[in-house]
Amino acid sequence: MLSLTRRTLVFSAFFAASGACARSKNPLVVFAAASLKPALDEILILWETRTGIPATVSYAGSGALARQIEHGAPIDIFLSANAIWMDSLAAAGLLKDGLRRDVASNGLVIVAPAEQAAPLVLDDLPIRLGDGRLAMGLRDAVPAGIYGQAALKTLGLWELVKDRLAETDSVMAALALVSRGEVPLGLVYASDALASDAVEVVAELPSSSHPTIRYPTAMIAESVHPDAEDLFRFLTGADAAILLERAGFLPAPPA
Repeated sequence: MLSLTRRTLVFSAFFAASGACARSKNPLVVFAAASLKPALDEILILWETRTGIPATVSYAGSGALARQIEHGAPIDIFLSANAIWMDSLAAAGLLKDGLRRDVASNGLVIVAPAEQAAPLVLDDLPIRLGDGRLAMGLRDAVPAGIYGQAALKTLGLWELVKDRLAETDSVMAALALVSRGEVPLGLVYASDALASDAVEVVAELPSSSHPTIRYPTAMIAESVHPDAEDLFRFLTGADAAILLERAGFLPAPPA
């Protein structure tokens, strides 16, 4: 007959195994800006390889994701491509205190289908468009669109192209329009261009032409997953930063 100590050890092992099994059936849930997909997919694979803890991620425009969080979407961590949406969630008390950090920055570029990738002088943007449209994220909701509008205004090009846009609900959708040759040009993040063999960068927009691009990451206040804070710290740590930079992102800007 098992001693009390032995039985305690057996039951402890059983419940630990049961807890691990239950945990595996309830993955961490992450919402992330679409532009983060190439890097974040790799980061989450590395996380699960090291910890055995699964995480699922939904990608979309930051504004659309933020609105879902405002309406009670049960998630653990949010990675946005714009501080505005994260600030809105913070103001509503929807973020965990002290668990928010910028993880990356980015640049803006103009891309064309790879077979039409002649260098572009930015002043010639309206001419290069011809009868086509400039693909970009929604200017009032998608961070790349918000940054893009600011840059085009600074460069004196906005009035010339504002009625010639193909606005999309995410920057990856804008990239796809260019990749398929449905539009002659697109305004996307530098990291997006690096991730696609179907497009080439034809011009870079000066960083001084738009607000600093920030990718804030935060843990949601209502998260109850026991591993959410560990995942937050992994996403904001050194290994994740290496994979982000490898995917074409810039280091996080100063606070």
